[in-house]
Amino acid sequence: MNSSIVSRNLLATLKIKMPVIQAPMLGWATPAMAAAVSNAGALGSVGIGGMKAEDARVVIRATRALTDKPFNVNVFCHKRAVSDPSREARWLEYLKPHFARFQSRPPDTLRDTFSTFIDDEAVLAMLLEERPAVVSCHFGLPEPAAITALREAGIVLFATATNLDDAARIADARIDAIVAQGSEAGGHRGTFDPAAADELLGTATLVRLLARESALPIVAAGGIVDGAGIAAMLALGAQAAQLGTAFVVTDESAASAADRAALLDRQSRTVFTKAVSGRLARGIDSAFMRLGQDPACPPIPEFPIAFEATRALIGAAKAHGSSDFDVRWAGAAVQLARAMPAAELVALLMRETFDAIRCLKDEFAR
Repeated sequence: MNSSIVSRNLLATLKIKMPVIQAPMLGWATPAMAAAVSNAGALGSVGIGGMKAEDARVVIRATRALTDKPFNVNVFCHKRAVSDPSREARWLEYLKPHFARFQSRPPDTLRDTFSTFIDDEAVLAMLLEERPAVVSCHFGLPEPAAITALREAGIVLFATATNLDDAARIADARIDAIVAQGSEAGGHRGTFDPAAADELLGTATLVRLLARESALPIVAAGGIVDGAGIAAMLALGAQAAQLGTAFVVTDESAASAADRAALLDRQSRTVFTKAVSGRLARGIDSAFMRLGQDPACPPIPEFPIAFEATRALIGAAKAHGSSDFDVRWAGAAVQLARAMPAAELVALLMRETFDAIRCLKDEFAR
């Protein structure tokens, strides 16, 4: 392992000045956010998971109109869901009383309405035309032919790992860097197989294990919201840190006023649930998050089939002026989040990172 506290290899490859990556956060990260982060010297990101190719192209071009710096485009690489009508019917029956609170009823059936990059040739063709600096993969890996095509187009590839097995598959697939997603991270776990046992490794542990086992650059993700956290991850062997919750409350976020208030509430706490989508995800405790914790909860339909019922219930609640079932993804360190413009946050993060490193050096120099 490189003995310096920050290896410049990944930063040089990405052509960025700071070891900070803004997480893609589909639904909350905007072109304005990504551009502001990239213009400030870090790496901004937008998420296009589940989007049609032309809708995704609009997002990429909107970002490019605001910055000439590199940015990351995130895709979902989940396996196609296998519909189980009996399981889905039981889930809809379980949700009926909650819909009834808002004089509504759940959908009659559930469908898989999300595309996956694994077999979306239109999105692949669009990415090869648009050529963003970075494409990052969540929930798995693209087909080998797609990886080859993206690499030949000069695109840097990231993929998320939550354990050593998935990290090994990433390395074998000739991906350029591993996003080490610890259990503290907000949003969906990037585990390749959601049915497999999840060790829920913390970010620090996962980064150290990967620093020992993998030669690929590591991007630490999960529970990092300030410069002290970034410095810690760099010391553990990461070359950069990916922050999501820290950027959700920036001015450029698509978060609503209610979302921001919840994330900035120092009493907020986060929990895991599968109830929203069928995959394990971390967010602020709410009525929806607790649905999956009820002992009477039946098996939840596979990701992303469960999403259709989620959207319907959130919509029914909102139509009656209720935010009880709103879903707000957030990491375990949400209480450390601070509201400000994205560029100011990047600058603050770097000051804090250097201060943390300087303090450690001074302490041990005594």
